[in-house]
Amino acid sequence: MRSNPSLRELARSLGLSHTTVSEALRDSPRVKAATRERVLKAAREVGYRHNPLAGALMSEMRRSRSGTFRGVIAVIDLDGPERRPVNAARFHRELTRGAGERAVELGFKIEPFVIGHNEISISRLDAILQSRGIHGVFLLPASESPDLTQLDWTRCAGVYADYIIEHPGLHSVCSDHYRSMMTTLQRLHELGYRRPGLVLNRHHDERLLYRWEAAFQVYHNHHDVFSWLPPLIVPEITKPEFVPWFESAKPDVVLCHLAEAIEWMQSCGASVPRTHGFCCLNTMVNVVPCAGLDLQPWLLGVRGVELLIAQIHRNEYGVPEIPSTTTIPAAWVDGPTLRHSPASPAR
Repeated sequence: MRSNPSLRELARSLGLSHTTVSEALRDSPRVKAATRERVLKAAREVGYRHNPLAGALMSEMRRSRSGTFRGVIAVIDLDGPERRPVNAARFHRELTRGAGERAVELGFKIEPFVIGHNEISISRLDAILQSRGIHGVFLLPASESPDLTQLDWTRCAGVYADYIIEHPGLHSVCSDHYRSMMTTLQRLHELGYRRPGLVLNRHHDERLLYRWEAAFQVYHNHHDVFSWLPPLIVPEITKPEFVPWFESAKPDVVLCHLAEAIEWMQSCGASVPRTHGFCCLNTMVNVVPCAGLDLQPWLLGVRGVELLIAQIHRNEYGVPEIPSTTTIPAAWVDGPTLRHSPASPAR
């Protein structure tokens, strides 16, 4: 038999039907275990490699009779709408929208799955992916460290839309928080601010491997343009935590995710943006118009699906030996919470 034989040639050499061989290569329970092992052994010996896209294409063509192929990408949500903070819902919607729109352009479609917390179990998800020939898994950011080691990754390629996933270690796509903080501080300096104060949720800071905090510290170390104010990093950002820090540190601009901080600043006598500024570190999580950073979740979804589909086309399944991280810089957004031209810093 020639190298890289076709499925029909492999079936002919074994004296089996092409359907039986195809199902054996997909570990179908309809094929006897002994026959399946015989087929897999012969396939290994002649160097045959199953192309799941071709099989999925034929299945789709048989179902639709239209000849139009739409591969499926599973979008996995570990938190679900009920457990996700309200201020994160918009970010996830944009992320999913970007993934879905780009998937359609590349001949695929996305399908959401919520797992855990009385939803689909990982074992059930694994069975669904196998039965439907779904080989792409796009994992949305999770509030806790995700664990999908029970999924059969020998059949799947995966991309995580956040910094780090270790169980298993997959490729990831995420915002470039470090670079974005550097850009933000440069922008604030150009606008005349001299006492920036950073406010972070401790868990969020840890989950991003301290990138916001690290960039803030390094900028101060290498640019002698700001007064150093100790950041406020607390388990939960609340008014009782914020007000004493604000009155003690006396920042002229606050960098924070929560727009509620504007009201807390005003309760201390600040006028935003006349005397003080507020810079939102993720404008997508607030309904209040703010100046600050758009972390571009739509683009993260686009790029994540591109990376995932590229793996599928290359037959690169399984946990990568060396996971890579692709980062997207944030876009600056002008808004009513910062002055629009340089001015004397607030006293």
